[in-house]
Amino acid sequence: MTAPPQPARRLAGIDIGTLTCRLLIADLVSGHPLIELRSDRRILRLGEGVDQTKRLSPVAMDRVIACLQEWRNVIDGYQVEATAVVATSAVRDAANRDDFLERVKREAGFEVEVISGEEEARRTLLGIRSGLPAGVTDMLALDIGGGSTEFILDGCGQKPIMRSIDIGVVRLCERVLRHDPPSDEEVRQACEWVRRETKTAVAEMAGFETATFVGTAGTVTSLVAMAQKLPTYEPARIHNYVLKLETIQDLEHTLLSRTKAERVGLPGLEKNREEVIAAGTIIIRTIMETLEREECLVSDLGLREGVLIDLAVRGSRNNI
Repeated sequence: MTAPPQPARRLAGIDIGTLTCRLLIADLVSGHPLIELRSDRRILRLGEGVDQTKRLSPVAMDRVIACLQEWRNVIDGYQVEATAVVATSAVRDAANRDDFLERVKREAGFEVEVISGEEEARRTLLGIRSGLPAGVTDMLALDIGGGSTEFILDGCGQKPIMRSIDIGVVRLCERVLRHDPPSDEEVRQACEWVRRETKTAVAEMAGFETATFVGTAGTVTSLVAMAQKLPTYEPARIHNYVLKLETIQDLEHTLLSRTKAERVGLPGLEKNREEVIAAGTIIIRTIMETLEREECLVSDLGLREGVLIDLAVRGSRNNI
């Protein structure tokens, strides 16, 4: 006797990142890809200045809360079953994070979960795994964020190993890449920092050398869009694209030869990413060179999707 089809569960998730905030509303059916109903992302740079001050600025908080208020209305219109909202590096590091969380609850009606770097990696892994091509078993995934970067080794006959390093595109810009464009010495210092932290992150990841290298989040997806000179972002042309190290090196040369203002309008480059894309390109290029990788399989799925999948799993356990 055939089991009756499971009903779809309509869920919403928000990822409050150091650089970008992301919304996803989707229907989930166990064992099937999620069905996206609505998505949005805004580069709001909540983590601006946090590396130096250890505080979220009132202006940055205002930007994010205004966006969350707008998304509250959107989510309410979809009559979702449950919503999960997570915050990552900038909020983790901020001394005044409780003030921000209270404001979000009071002004936008969301309870925010501040997740650790390791938990961020775990949920990112859920998102990536949900959309990998057939045949990818062992995987070393990389998630470059605004304040941190996560390495995730999954497969290789062991439990997933996750390491988070405190290097992200916003943090690298504010701490090292202070000229526009960055000087040769700043690029050298950035590469050395990334190289050192990368070696530490993978030191205890047995088998990473033979695992498929997978990248997710805004830096790598933007580089794919730029490599293809896409006039608008097309997820179907981003997801599972194989990005070559040679292509990344060429794009880095293009970006570092221009100021932020001169990068505006480059084909495929998302608006407001003009400064941080250079930092992100340095990070991914240095990591790939350090790990001796010639190509990166790009996933358009990551933390945002993982937040929904995790919410669905927890909801099933609790009969929500």
